[in-house]
Amino acid sequence: MTQLQFDDIDAINEFAANTHDFGEFGPSMNITQEMINTFADLTDDHQWIHVDGDRASGGPFGGTIAHGFLTLSLVPKLILGQLPIVGWRNIVNYGADTLRFVAPVPSGSSVHARGRLLKALEKDTGTLVKTSVAIHVVGEETPSVLYRMLTLYMS
Repeated sequence: MTQLQFDDIDAINEFAANTHDFGEFGPSMNITQEMINTFADLTDDHQWIHVDGDRASGGPFGGTIAHGFLTLSLVPKLILGQLPIVGWRNIVNYGADTLRFVAPVPSGSSVHARGRLLKALEKDTGTLVKTSVAIHVVGEETPSVLYRMLTLYMS
């Protein structure tokens, strides 16, 4: 795997310009109803499509689904180690350029993610990297989440 020093902005941008496809999927993670219920408790979002299996079985998705923000919150676990940036001492979530919840994540399904570097910018405190992340239910072509994340890599 190519390794790019976090502060070599030109190398990151050259790599991004020449890489037009997403990388390989990383390891998968099972989304359990227990995880969904715990997330509902933490966020006080107990909408029936997430927590009421009986009602959700007759709903638009045929069963309960994970919250979009639960799925998004798994990005660090799903994508860490897939990006070729090295040499940093700290990473800070800098926000998002775009975020779309495209398809549901049914309870009991597994998800995996892949990413693609898009651009690097120099900041006073480090290197700001924009990465496109796609989270898919394993076996599904349509992504469940499309996220352009901004990450600040620092020394």
